[in-house]
Amino acid sequence: MANQIISNNDSNEENKLVVANNKKEIQDFQSKIKVKFGLRISILSFSVILFLFLIVVAIFTFINYRDTKIKKGVSIEGIDVSGLSMEEAKNKIQTEFLDNLDTILYFQYGEDQYSIALEQLDVKFKLDEAVVNAYRIGRIGSFVDRDFKVISLSQNPENVKINVSYDEVALDACILDISAKLPEQVEQPSYYIENGKLIITAGKVGKAAETDETKQIIINALNEKNYKDVFYDIPTYDKYPDPINVEQIHSEIYKEVKDAYFITDPRMVYPEETGVDFAESVEEVSAQIAAESKEEYEIPLKYTKANITVNDLGMEAFPDKLSDFSTAYVRNANRTTNLRLASNKINGTVVMPGDVFSYNSVVGERTIAAGYKEAPIYVNGRVEDGLGGGICQVSTTLYNAALFSNLEIVERSNHMFLTSYASGGRDATVAYGSRDFRFKNNRSYPIKIVSSVENGYCTVAIYGLRTDDDYEVKVFTEKVGSRTYKAYRSLYKDGSLVNTELLSTDTYKSHP
Repeated sequence: MANQIISNNDSNEENKLVVANNKKEIQDFQSKIKVKFGLRISILSFSVILFLFLIVVAIFTFINYRDTKIKKGVSIEGIDVSGLSMEEAKNKIQTEFLDNLDTILYFQYGEDQYSIALEQLDVKFKLDEAVVNAYRIGRIGSFVDRDFKVISLSQNPENVKINVSYDEVALDACILDISAKLPEQVEQPSYYIENGKLIITAGKVGKAAETDETKQIIINALNEKNYKDVFYDIPTYDKYPDPINVEQIHSEIYKEVKDAYFITDPRMVYPEETGVDFAESVEEVSAQIAAESKEEYEIPLKYTKANITVNDLGMEAFPDKLSDFSTAYVRNANRTTNLRLASNKINGTVVMPGDVFSYNSVVGERTIAAGYKEAPIYVNGRVEDGLGGGICQVSTTLYNAALFSNLEIVERSNHMFLTSYASGGRDATVAYGSRDFRFKNNRSYPIKIVSSVENGYCTVAIYGLRTDDDYEVKVFTEKVGSRTYKAYRSLYKDGSLVNTELLSTDTYKSHP
């Protein structure tokens, strides 16, 4: 009986345990059901949100893709171009920015100012390229990349710079030009010949523009476009003169002595050349300069004269008489002496093509030492005896010979009074140191002057080489007033008048 009671008790306990276990299992099951239900709700909610998000993203992407304007937050050279088409952006930047840029770059060195116009550098602002670059922002990469870029522009806006192109060669040339205009230029060694001696100068240190630094300043200014009302300092450096090159100077001044000569086929005359050389060797001169530190060096030269000059060439070198002219002279001993002295001076003188003959230079100063005598001359409106009187007859005779050779008259003056040996307008007075008679050999071949004073006549002939270009020359005068004359020269070809030129208009005083 007791065992049976114990058994019932155990059975009750087991039932209770079973019931408890069942309750727990039910609770666990209910918990699982709740968890699963919540998870499903969460998944469903997330799916809805994700779906909505994707729809929003798709709409944003679509709108972004279809947008043809520049994105918000984009500027060009600091000017906002958001929401503008490419053409609108280009017009805005051109009007508000490029049109307001200065067209000149300014520089300064001390008190001096310099400038470079942009057109000198062929500067071009690549506006089209900048607008394209601005338009591409937010349009590069995947759709996701583009969307994120557009979103980020609100916090991180972008500014597009306008690239600049220029002519490199022109830029270097402009810098060299500025450098050459700086006030403190380097002076390179130089030389000149004075009084038969060679003078060599050592040169001086100067300033030059730093090419690379100056170029970088210009490039930065063009790229930054901040040069309006700005003067940039020119960076410079000390530029030292080159060393004195004695060998080069010697090679430039050295001349071999050459005699004058002529050839007949083709007919040419070659003038003499005086030999020039250092009086000392090149090595000795170099050593002298190296041993001394001076601003100027005096180097003696030696000259070797030719044995034969053009004036020594025979008449066979001058085959054709181009013209001659004679004037009669009064047989006065002193005056005749002066005439012969002046005539002998010009006699045999050869004038090379392009050279100018100077009567005073060839005849020289009229002095007692030179043999000149006292003879009548015009002084202050009166006729008085003076040294060298009469030599104007030689210059007058030469003047007329030059006219008939169709030579170019460079300088000529008329006398104060009419002369006895030439009509009005046909004379040529000279006075050493003040009035000269000069003409130029405008022919292509040398001319030779042959002058003589004999038998009461002063005669001057001009010899050279006739060519097909020569004219027949006629000289005549016209009296246009009581003491005023006009002189003319006419040129004829094959008997026909080609040209007439007015040579001079001369007025003479009446004799006292």
